[in-house]
Amino acid sequence: MAGHGSAQQYDAIVVGGGHNGLVAAAYLARAGLRTVVLESRYKTGGAATTESPWPEAPELKVTRLSYVMSLLPPTIIKDLELERHGYKVYPMGPYYQAFPDGTSIKIWADDAKQNYEEIAKFSKRDAEQMPKWDAWLGGLADVLGPMLLQVPPKIGSKRPGDLADLLRLAWRNRGVDVRRIADVTRLMTMSIADLLDDWFESWQVKAPIAVNGVIGTWAGPYEPGTAYVMAHHSIGDVGDGHLGGWGFPEGGMGAVADAMKRAALGFGAEIRTDSRVVRTLVRGERAAGVVLENGDELHAPVVVTTLHPRTAFLDHVGTANLPSDFARDIEHWKTRSGVVKINLALSELPNFTADPGSNLQPHHTGSVEMAPSMEYMERAYLDAREGRPAEKPFSDSVIPTCFDKTLAPEGIHIMSLFSQWVPADWANEPHTAELEAYADRLIEQYDEVAPNFKASIIHRDIVGPYEMEQEYGLVGGNIFHGELSVEQLFHMRPAPGFADYRTPVPGLYYGSSATHAGGGVCGIPGWQAARAALADKRAGERRSRARTMLKR
Repeated sequence: MAGHGSAQQYDAIVVGGGHNGLVAAAYLARAGLRTVVLESRYKTGGAATTESPWPEAPELKVTRLSYVMSLLPPTIIKDLELERHGYKVYPMGPYYQAFPDGTSIKIWADDAKQNYEEIAKFSKRDAEQMPKWDAWLGGLADVLGPMLLQVPPKIGSKRPGDLADLLRLAWRNRGVDVRRIADVTRLMTMSIADLLDDWFESWQVKAPIAVNGVIGTWAGPYEPGTAYVMAHHSIGDVGDGHLGGWGFPEGGMGAVADAMKRAALGFGAEIRTDSRVVRTLVRGERAAGVVLENGDELHAPVVVTTLHPRTAFLDHVGTANLPSDFARDIEHWKTRSGVVKINLALSELPNFTADPGSNLQPHHTGSVEMAPSMEYMERAYLDAREGRPAEKPFSDSVIPTCFDKTLAPEGIHIMSLFSQWVPADWANEPHTAELEAYADRLIEQYDEVAPNFKASIIHRDIVGPYEMEQEYGLVGGNIFHGELSVEQLFHMRPAPGFADYRTPVPGLYYGSSATHAGGGVCGIPGWQAARAALADKRAGERRSRARTMLKR
């Protein structure tokens, strides 16, 4: 590390060592740019992190925030040789919901026969509908999957200018029919509850499917736009034909980030931890580098920032260096959440009344939901919206140690509970005691359907919105760096006219989850920001060569 106040020169600087920052750095370094990643924490990974939260049991590891993989395009996996660097994913089992009346339901992503048998217990009509639903989702993936990999058009350019144009482009390029385009359009304004009411009659079937419509979102299942959130989470691995292909990475989510880190290092990138950026240097109206907390200046003609938009633009660039309309858009960027992540170490697997036994069974291997009805989830959201933590929290939970034996010794299981909701303003204060009580209530809900649950808990770790913001930079505790609401999608993400991973400051590129395709550990924003920077660099070099030729 250079001395206080010194300056160093690079070709490219990446601010933020989360998964998007690491992907961006890998691509920039792969293209031959002398690249450095600056991470404020003691380790890279951001929200994709595997940690040991219990000092008395360092052998126990948890995926502390993000917890399952999907949406990472095969293009990135192949380009960065992630499998060679340790990327390995175990496919998840079924969605599982145990009900207080002693019944349960399991819904698989790829087993029509078992789905029919499970769903027919509640509704033969719904059992017959499920293959049609799966096919319909597959049709949506034909449109939405490629759209995730497209750069949103810049309004006012000769390229298509809005969502409708993007859909027409998908139609022309892929032969998608008019009906499918209409279905995608409807998703933007429908609630997941209304959508599922159009398809199914049994509340036992609708509830577990609705989970994907509200996960990580400041919206209950009856809120418009939650149908799109469901679709976003149901696309699966973009480009390889799998729908809803969620899985557990071996070594936890931190192992995914580590594979990306090794790829970046392998291509020649430098990575600095404990290096907090406090300001983006703007000289001659161009990005020129960054200033670190210790006073060091790092200079580069290319800066890629992957932080929350308020941090990246309002704090680091400053409103004086931004167009007033853009600054106002970022000031109004919605980033509420109400999420609480609870990590547990268990002495045995949950023994559900509906499916007895603490031995490993299929229902332990997927999502173990606490979402027994649409009304249950809606009430949890309304509690938080009315200013109090949910009396009965909703949770999307997984037990990765069913597959991944690297996280805990034999006989111990790690359970990850992604729960909702607490009031949005809990991001402003720790609320430690209230979070403990909230966790107690969620544990009681699981104990009601699996009576050994509470007694099996050896350790617990609670991460509320305040810690998510202060420790991991997730403003508001929002895992998407901004809500996936209708007014914050596609060409509006993060601001009109700047959804192409470029910013109002030439030389500054934006690759956080607050851009198009963001949400989930997909790496697409980091990849697209690097592509934009490299394209501009090549264009600049062509112009320079042309000017040189004219002078001869």
